[in-house]
Amino acid sequence: MLKLLRRMTKQEWGLAVLAFALVLVQVWFNLTMPDYMSEITTLVETEGSAMSDVLSAGGMMLLCALGALASAAMVAVLASRIASSFSAEIRSKLFRQVQAFSPAEIGKFSTASLITRSTNDVTQVQMVIVLGLEVLLRAPVTAIWAVCKIWSKNWAWTTATGVAVVLLLAIVGTCVMVAMPRFRRLQVLTDNINRVTRENLTGLPVVRAYNAEKYQEKKFSAANEELTHTNLVANRTMAVIFPSIQFIMSGLTLAVYWIGAYLINNAGATDRLGLFSDMVVFSQYAMQIVMAFMMLVMIFVLLPRASVAAQRINQVLETKPTILDGSAAQGQQGQRGEVEFRHVTFCYPDSGEPVLRDITFTAHQGETVALIGATGSGKSTVINLIPRFYDVTEGQVLVDGVDVREYTQAALRNKIGYVSQKATLFSGTVRSNVAYGDNGRETFLDSDVVNAVYTAQAAEFVEKLPEGYDGRIAQGGGNLSGGQKQRLSIARAICRRAEILIFDDSFSALDYRTDKTLRQALNDQCGDATRLIVAQRIGTIRDADRILVLDEGQIVGQGTHQELMENCQVYQEIALSQLSKEELA
Repeated sequence: MLKLLRRMTKQEWGLAVLAFALVLVQVWFNLTMPDYMSEITTLVETEGSAMSDVLSAGGMMLLCALGALASAAMVAVLASRIASSFSAEIRSKLFRQVQAFSPAEIGKFSTASLITRSTNDVTQVQMVIVLGLEVLLRAPVTAIWAVCKIWSKNWAWTTATGVAVVLLLAIVGTCVMVAMPRFRRLQVLTDNINRVTRENLTGLPVVRAYNAEKYQEKKFSAANEELTHTNLVANRTMAVIFPSIQFIMSGLTLAVYWIGAYLINNAGATDRLGLFSDMVVFSQYAMQIVMAFMMLVMIFVLLPRASVAAQRINQVLETKPTILDGSAAQGQQGQRGEVEFRHVTFCYPDSGEPVLRDITFTAHQGETVALIGATGSGKSTVINLIPRFYDVTEGQVLVDGVDVREYTQAALRNKIGYVSQKATLFSGTVRSNVAYGDNGRETFLDSDVVNAVYTAQAAEFVEKLPEGYDGRIAQGGGNLSGGQKQRLSIARAICRRAEILIFDDSFSALDYRTDKTLRQALNDQCGDATRLIVAQRIGTIRDADRILVLDEGQIVGQGTHQELMENCQVYQEIALSQLSKEELA
């Protein structure tokens, strides 16, 4: 927790110091009131006391109460300001850190866990900061100051108060030790229920299609019940504290008055008034001490879970991304859109076997290079190495004659228009999805968007939308068909006017006519861009300048469609499984 709090800004620390000063003022007001109560008690019991003296002491008590109220209100405002700004900055840092993560780091934490750490965990820390500044500072100051004021009053009263405090600390310490492992477990279980809920919501059509509602309910119930059980055990343990405090407070009050009655009964007539006054004051100070520890308990209830949350946040913030920026902003002069693989071998993190072995090829500017092969042969892995989603294990990937590891990530990706295997759209409009991101330009022109949509063969449905290019796109493109989402994803890549266009099985949802028309439009409008296409259909790639055939992570053939039909058995098997000999001819 302290490690996370070190990230507070100087301004936030300054506000915290001011809050602490106000806490001292508040405690002084609170602990001064019993002195005036003692004065009033003495005046009331003394014959001949003037009413004006009683009212004067009462007025000072009222002023102390108002001063304490004003100080508490200002502390609450400062605490809220510090906690809100700190949590907002931590969420921003988490988001920026996750943005820099490669798929390897995201896989290490899981998407569900990163969401929980950025939301629920930060909230836990925020709550502790708010209460900590209001309570954690006030409670020990109140307790120490009150003990100092009552220390010399009477050893019997002091001993009774000390015993009460020791009992209170023992109960609180035991409960925290029992509850701490449960609170640590709670955050992991929150990740789990977040994951199950997210999977169910994103996969709802599949759930319904397979009549798997009961299965999903059981899956959710298992996660929910485990979270509920752990929560109940932790909260029941901490719930023991509050009735224990009430019992100790009642017992201490009884002890103070019982001891006071004994002392007054055995004292002389002249000493009784002083003892009675001391007993009233002591009971007030004793209650202040116990209440201080009671406030600390409120923190102890939240602190274990917040401590675990802080550890989880620090884990994300302290994870060093494996993909780091180089210094190059441009490729070699005279080269544009050239991609070269030199003896590339790649192994996924925590995987024993290489996925790719000794991959070597070159794609020149304006060429269309296609990759085909069986599922799991490494096609998508090859093209994911170009924008540096992963770094090669051995060998080199070069873009415009420069190793991709030497580029800044922004400069490298500005050269690339990427269409992922799963069409990803964002909530917004057609225009905001097509003119997405930054390509070294501040804005995309309307003509860029329109041309990209026409080239991607998406104009036929975009222009039929009620608001055209400003038509609404739901989250994930939920209001579009698979083919429509793919075409808008392709339009987004085209709109960048990139040197290199990467299509990762991006034509699979298109009918053959649209597929052919779109590829022809790409040749006409993006003829100077290098095009890398991963596909499963022979019809999509048969006109490519060069086709690479992958099998178990190795290139087993490369050439044109005709050349591969003559000399590559793997390609022949794929082709004949899709088309007849007459169609291939």
